[in-house]
Amino acid sequence: MNELIPLDALGADGLYRTRTRQRVHDVTGGEVAELTLVPRLFVARTMSALRRARSLPADERIAALARTATTFTTAGINGHSLAQYQDIVSRVSGMGISAVRSSTEMIAEAARLARHSVLQGRPVGAAGDLSDPARRDPTAAWTRRGDVFAVHAAGNHPATHALWLEALALGYRVALRPSGREPFTPHRLVGALRASGFGDDQVVLLPTDHETADEILREADLGMVYGGQDVVDKYRNDTHVLPQGPGRSKILITADVDWHEHLDTIVDSVVGQGGTACTNATAVLIEGDPAPLARALSERLAAIPSLSPQDDRALLPVRPVRSARAVEELLLSKAAGTRPWLGGDGVVDELPSGGAVLRPAVHQVDRPDAEQVGVELPFPCVWVAPWSYEAGTSPLRNTLVLNVATRDERLIGDLVSEPTVANVYLGRRPTHWYAPGVPHDGYLSDFLMRTKAVVREARDQERAPHRAGPADGSSQGRSRRSITTHAAE
Repeated sequence: MNELIPLDALGADGLYRTRTRQRVHDVTGGEVAELTLVPRLFVARTMSALRRARSLPADERIAALARTATTFTTAGINGHSLAQYQDIVSRVSGMGISAVRSSTEMIAEAARLARHSVLQGRPVGAAGDLSDPARRDPTAAWTRRGDVFAVHAAGNHPATHALWLEALALGYRVALRPSGREPFTPHRLVGALRASGFGDDQVVLLPTDHETADEILREADLGMVYGGQDVVDKYRNDTHVLPQGPGRSKILITADVDWHEHLDTIVDSVVGQGGTACTNATAVLIEGDPAPLARALSERLAAIPSLSPQDDRALLPVRPVRSARAVEELLLSKAAGTRPWLGGDGVVDELPSGGAVLRPAVHQVDRPDAEQVGVELPFPCVWVAPWSYEAGTSPLRNTLVLNVATRDERLIGDLVSEPTVANVYLGRRPTHWYAPGVPHDGYLSDFLMRTKAVVREARDQERAPHRAGPADGSSQGRSRRSITTHAAE
């Protein structure tokens, strides 16, 4: 029997191990690691240490993040090389090893381009540096809403960890609660950050049970939480927590374009990166008869082989058999009354080596506002629906990424203006496309930062002889010319 990998908490004073641990399993059911679970008191002490700490100066933070990109992709961390880490993540998450490798590069790129990413979200009128002598006109300061940021991380895809690095770039101290499903990526990333210049009191890893997890959010100034619709509903009205829920990403094709020319993009949007991300397409709406597209899409997806996640050719996600069967049961219940093109009899394909592939599913619905259009499942599952101009933008609401294939500029404008559509991609751009500096669900800095005025008297007035003001001590007679030069640390 192989020795279990110890995954210790990474507190403000270094490594911390408790007797309370959670076993981490791979997709075959085998035990791989033991994850330390920290108690409530340790969380409270660690969060207090983060609050007492001072952030690194801005240039040092950016330089440390740039070094992290190299450390994360080259160094041995927690006793594992990069290749060993990627192999473990593939075995545990069930993602194809190629997708794990590309996620590694996405995280590294986010760290390397952190300065670019955060500046993209800064208001153009805000000062960039308090000491910049050029900033002498009235302007605004871009400042943090707090000092400590908590993240309840997702376990569905390693690349989700690229986003919260922006909080470090902005000067937040970060407390990260990893997912018990895939804790290896956050553990390696925090280790890389610390090896690259961030102190133990700047970024911590706090594995906890679900009850204690809420304590991390309560002790932080702001937080970000990943989860399903229940998580979104729980924190919908909490201005201190940013929920990251289902993406319900979609594709729209109008009759003035040939859908055959976009089939590659549709397939990639559905199955790329394992088909498990919130940016994977879960619905395709087409003007006219959806059947020909549904048939062609199902033929392409059916040709994808069922492979172990460690196979370089693997595209489809793998889960423990019991978990896969639960997803299949949910699919079949949601698909009742639809026309199945693929997966109508089930999607589970058990592997001889253990675990089960979740094969793609394609179902056709009879109207654009069918309930299934808003159903997102954690594997390549897509609902194909008819759409018309009479239906308008309503069926496309509540969409994280909407790919649009059309020549109708007015329709594009309407979709860009729709408040509940977060991103609009045009033409042959898959819905899971990502680049640092491009908003995911808005800029993270929209949540983390605010603008404020910082007003000073003009220097020539400061050097002028003092003039006594009115007896009440008001500032009558003083110059109101002012400057604002402060920005985030």
